[in-house]
Amino acid sequence: MSPGPRKIVVLNPKGGSGKTTLATNLAAYYASRGHRTALMDCDPQASSTRWLKNRSDELSKVHGVEAYRVNMQATRSWQLRTPPQTQYLVVDTSAAIPAQNLVEFTRGADSIVIPVGPSDIDIHAAAGFIANLLLIAKEDRREGRLGVIANRVREGTLAYARLMRFLHRLNIPVIAILRDTQNYVHAAEEGMGIHEFKHYRVRKDIAQWTPLLRWLQSRIVTPLDEQAVMPNADQAIRERADQALLPAASSS
Repeated sequence: MSPGPRKIVVLNPKGGSGKTTLATNLAAYYASRGHRTALMDCDPQASSTRWLKNRSDELSKVHGVEAYRVNMQATRSWQLRTPPQTQYLVVDTSAAIPAQNLVEFTRGADSIVIPVGPSDIDIHAAAGFIANLLLIAKEDRREGRLGVIANRVREGTLAYARLMRFLHRLNIPVIAILRDTQNYVHAAEEGMGIHEFKHYRVRKDIAQWTPLLRWLQSRIVTPLDEQAVMPNADQAIRERADQALLPAASSS
């Protein structure tokens, strides 16, 4: 009996946190590496579905699941099915998910990726959301499924330092720091992932994705994964977080 797909949930109830950007780029990455990949769009705005429609037939196939649609003529499980032998399922969740419904999205996930932006509004929303995830959805940090991404940041700014101080206190691994760049905008318009661009265009972004991909790999160790996994994929990220803390600490 073959195992089910490896489920990666991109989750943050605040709109504009970058969920779709992460989900589409993850789906494109795995598909471009030869894995059978599905992208589940749970957001009524259908941004992931629009990305799929922009995707060229010449690129690696990503199967779309329009979970935001409700078909009264079919069961919900039938609507959410993925093709046989799907290896990766990336879930792009919707905004404004009630706290009591969070478990519906986290159930069965191998990893839960939480993008957080650098603004005060993003940080405040993330604090409340993560509290709900831990207390109401009963997500246990010891299981290691949670990973936070500092998203759309500009290193060296006060907003960046403030965000890193907040993330450092969560006791949840910061698995990537992704910069604010137009490369993601172009990728969305073309239905691509940054790993499918010419390398010279996205060299900095590829480097920033490496800790995230290693962390995801470490979460899903099966016979299909024969390569070695770096056990401390977030070590370099934490060192950068410590560096971000120093200027703020010295000025206080």
